[in-house]
Amino acid sequence: MIPVPSNTRVWLAAGVTDMRRGFNTLAAQTEQVLAEDPYSGHMFVFRGRRGDLLKIIWWDSQGACLFTKRLERGRFVWPAAKEGKISLSLSQLSMLLEGIDWRTPQKTWRPLVAG
Repeated sequence: MIPVPSNTRVWLAAGVTDMRRGFNTLAAQTEQVLAEDPYSGHMFVFRGRRGDLLKIIWWDSQGACLFTKRLERGRFVWPAAKEGKISLSLSQLSMLLEGIDWRTPQKTWRPLVAG
């Protein structure tokens, strides 16, 4: 896994993105559509039309990173909104990258009494 600092924010770009885009055009989309700074150290996640491909851009203070993941089966769970941005935690991002529904995580059972 990529060593991402714990204070890194994760933003999903709602809607569909052209997956032919590279870091520069995704960074421009981040500035114009999401109204965020692509060089802030936050991660920005984009999904293609078919739903099986993701691209993540991230500025790690040394350089620009562009990550891509394609699912062999299934689709990434994505919000129904057509535009805007959604904030995720790093654990929700992990679930998203594994193809798990990050919107409704199941809490584990917790005992009521110790002992």
